Amino acid sequence: MILGNLSGFSEFTLLGFSGISHLHPLLFVVLLSLYILTLMANTVIAFIINSDNSLHTPMYFFLTQLSCLDICYLSVIIPTILENLMVGTVSISKTRCAMQMFFFLFFGVAECFLLAAMSLDRYFAICYPLHYTIIMSSRVCRSLVFGAYICGTAVGLVHTLITFSSPLCGSAIDHFFCEIQPLLDLLCGNTFPSEIQVIVVAVFAILSPFLLIIYSYIRIISTILHMASAESQEKAFSTCSSHLLVVTLFYGTAGSMYLRPKYSYCASVDKFLSLSYSVVTPLLNPIIYSLRNKEVKGALKK
Repeated sequence: MILGNLSGFSEFTLLGFSGISHLHPLLFVVLLSLYILTLMANTVIAFIINSDNSLHTPMYFFLTQLSCLDICYLSVIIPTILENLMVGTVSISKTRCAMQMFFFLFFGVAECFLLAAMSLDRYFAICYPLHYTIIMSSRVCRSLVFGAYICGTAVGLVHTLITFSSPLCGSAIDHFFCEIQPLLDLLCGNTFPSEIQVIVVAVFAILSPFLLIIYSYIRIISTILHMASAESQEKAFSTCSSHLLVVTLFYGTAGSMYLRPKYSYCASVDKFLSLSYSVVTPLLNPIIYSLRNKEVKGALKK
């Protein structure tokens, strides 16, 4: 009721891919296939880890959480995209739009901090191997995951409340879901404070965990280079390579989307970036971890 009273619009129109309507059938088949594959791949990873006692370690506990986050993250927006491709433009209520933005931010930010927690796990495993089991206890692991969810909740609430509490001068969203940047285009008057708010929150949600990851890997690489044998170096690096690849994919696309001012916003480019980090990355995560991880491949064979 509060959100409805602050603006004359009770619903929005998602324009989606209206400029390429002739490709809608093809895009529908491709995205539906990717969605099904992503659900299957992440479900298989989570099932394998939970069913194999040898994988009940902090690293694989975090990987299970990552798979669950990817499933939820993707499920927030894919149904809307598929609906858009089926019927063209989609009308979405303000409440549903606000909920979609909140949960998209919640799962996305939680994944940012979860990736940072995974880097800490690798840091302690390689730099402090004798104290690893004491430092990364099950209680600490659960606390790190809980902290990631708390940060996701905070960022989602702040962004959603500020965006939907501002007066809006339009209802047509040039995107395929309720994304922050296209909604900023609908704000009336001076949008500079809202842009600053987006960048400040993005710095906290994206840049701060990323800097923690960078620091962890500087220490990890330094430790690896001081190892006596090449075999030890190769083994240590192999435990980090999958995580590094996932971090590069996720932070590269998400950072280019949110850590920039509004004047550089381009609808077609941002739709492509959104598809990259919200559709493609959740599919690649289980593939990267399963193909580059001997323990996961061994459990999969069993």
